[in-house]
Amino acid sequence: MLRQIHLLTSALMLTFIIPFTACAHGDRDDQRYKDDDKNSSIQLGPRPYFLVNDMDESALKKKLQSCVNSPAKKTNFSIGHRGAPLQFPEHTKESYEAAAKMGAGILECDVTFTKDKQLVCRHSQCDLHTTTNILATPLASKCSQNFSPFDPVSGKAASANCCTSDITLAEFKTLQGKMDAFNPKALSVDEYLKGTANWRTDLYANKGTLLTHAESIQLFKRLGVKMTPELKSASVAMPFEGTYTQAMYAQQLINEYKAAGVKARDVWSQSFDIQDVRYWINNEPEFGKQAVYLDDANTIADVPTAIDLQMYADEGFNIVAPPIWVLLALDNNNKIIPSEYARNAKKAGLKMITWSFERSGPLKNGGGWYYQTVNPAINNDGDMMDALHVLAKDVGVIGIFSDWPASVSYYASCMNLK
Repeated sequence: MLRQIHLLTSALMLTFIIPFTACAHGDRDDQRYKDDDKNSSIQLGPRPYFLVNDMDESALKKKLQSCVNSPAKKTNFSIGHRGAPLQFPEHTKESYEAAAKMGAGILECDVTFTKDKQLVCRHSQCDLHTTTNILATPLASKCSQNFSPFDPVSGKAASANCCTSDITLAEFKTLQGKMDAFNPKALSVDEYLKGTANWRTDLYANKGTLLTHAESIQLFKRLGVKMTPELKSASVAMPFEGTYTQAMYAQQLINEYKAAGVKARDVWSQSFDIQDVRYWINNEPEFGKQAVYLDDANTIADVPTAIDLQMYADEGFNIVAPPIWVLLALDNNNKIIPSEYARNAKKAGLKMITWSFERSGPLKNGGGWYYQTVNPAINNDGDMMDALHVLAKDVGVIGIFSDWPASVSYYASCMNLK
């Protein structure tokens, strides 16, 4: 028992020994970072073991427990969803470095644009008020809507709206990333900037280095990982300022990979907008081969049919990426199985990626939105590993986005997935 505690404590400490990687070094320094990353071991920390030990007794649990002392490896099956935002501010250098150290072989930069039409990593064009410190800076005056406090009489929530398109790239780079959260009952900016969920943490949120899309490419190259940018829907009318079209926006994303010398086979460009995917297939066919259509669905009624999926394939789509719940169902014995969508996508010859693992918080009361089709079978955190196994072995997904990539990396390493 003492030896197990020592191992877990050591792993926890190692997880957060993240090598500093600046965004501007000479060629010799760049090579040193590449060599350091290549030779360093993946550090998973204790969470994967916690999840495995929390599983119900099964052959899968025994298999995963058998890998506790086996070395973990970097794997493309494990995709860092905005980095590692379970504990690090999303889309920051620190979050990306943590995800790479946890074995994520692919990292995501959600891409949007600034007032001067420069590409940056943000989950939404208008989320700066919840993901950065902008409201506590002079740039708050440039927000589409500055801070408005909670009104205890009417019950109207505190609000703000700050967009990357409100500010220039130079101004964007002065901001600091924080955990994505806000307090709806805030009476002051300081109160509004708080509100992090109690199952996340602000422990590592005092330094969140924001990145341009081009900087993320250079960082990912140094970390030795592949890339999956998502072209975010614009929150402003397009063409922006009458001249910047959606096609220009989609092309600019690809151009930055070309300028950095990144091969198309190392990039999985994504979009919820089917027109973006069609644009890449038709205008950048090498990148279009791995373009990912983010097949969004909020309810069962929104789930694409077999006809829809075959249409995607006929148009030249190769990869679809719906949320986890769309790919899972329950049989008559409450056993998790592949959904009809998953079976239809496979019949159409489409590959599948899914999102997002480790995003639901504690699962003792069911899995919430991400597991809505299998909630009756979810009652503890370990159950997510059973869902992961069905996604990998029965559905056959080629990758899983995770807010804490170590958990997926552990599974993939144990099951010898690439």
